[in-house]
Amino acid sequence: MLAAYAVSQSSTDPLSGLEVGERPDPQTPEGWVVVDLVACALNHHDVWSLRGVGLPADRLPMVLGCDGAGRDPDGNEVIVHAVIPSDGWRGDETLDPRRTLLSELHDGTLATKVAVPRTNLVPKPESLSWEQAACLPTAWLTAYRMLFTNAGVQPGGTVLVQGAAGGVATALVQLGAAAGLRVWVTSRDEARGRQAVALGADRAFASGERLPERVDAVLETVGAATWSHSVNALRPGGTIVISGATSGDAPARAELTKIFFKQLRVVGSTMGTSDELQRLAAFVVGQGIEPLIDSVLPLAQARDGFARMVDGQVAGKVVFTT
Repeated sequence: MLAAYAVSQSSTDPLSGLEVGERPDPQTPEGWVVVDLVACALNHHDVWSLRGVGLPADRLPMVLGCDGAGRDPDGNEVIVHAVIPSDGWRGDETLDPRRTLLSELHDGTLATKVAVPRTNLVPKPESLSWEQAACLPTAWLTAYRMLFTNAGVQPGGTVLVQGAAGGVATALVQLGAAAGLRVWVTSRDEARGRQAVALGADRAFASGERLPERVDAVLETVGAATWSHSVNALRPGGTIVISGATSGDAPARAELTKIFFKQLRVVGSTMGTSDELQRLAAFVVGQGIEPLIDSVLPLAQARDGFARMVDGQVAGKVVFTT
């Protein structure tokens, strides 16, 4: 099968370890099936894997990718859920301490075929294009869980999305606006802020800028660079939901006094469940949301898509078709 896979890792030159070529077809343990992929999508997770973060070198070569949609052995159109629980785990798979994502222990979705547990298949709504469906399993699912499971914000509430340009942040803007939330964003880049407003954000602010009023929840993926601003932006009793720390996980000030005095909630959030992925797909269809897609390329040209991401040129998802 054709695949984009990691053969080596480099923190300074991640593309040096990327190969696009033939790999053996996947094997299927009991309870697993092979999905013939029609579309798959790129995430920063894939670049981090090439940099040596989260993927041990002794597991190479590894097919990359967490996002994919295709057909199961019975011909059903499905979306692949990328969270793989450990054997015997029951309940919310995101709480399994031994869980992995596709491309961490098992080969991922940047290929023409992928093997996954049958329970990781979610029906693809007929009206959702293959390219749109391939956008949902990682960044969009993370955003869905942040907003609708963990933030506790009702329609009409105000949320602040830190760092408007990222994939999760873009999904947060589109989902939040569709759900009737007032969405504010911050960005170091004025053009990225304008893009977020075009996607449905109410207002865009410069990073660290004082807001006109405090918000009900902050959706945080940046980490150290924005942490103090996130704490100070919240109304008493508000919530910070954090799913990443791209600028580091050790802020200069933890702001503990403000957190307990204002009775703020800090909630960690990672990916989402297969049930949430199914609800996300239904919500996207029901609300007529079109996930922002940067570009669509044949899988054979995957290196070009990776290069765009490494160079910081992407606005939305990079999707590959098989």
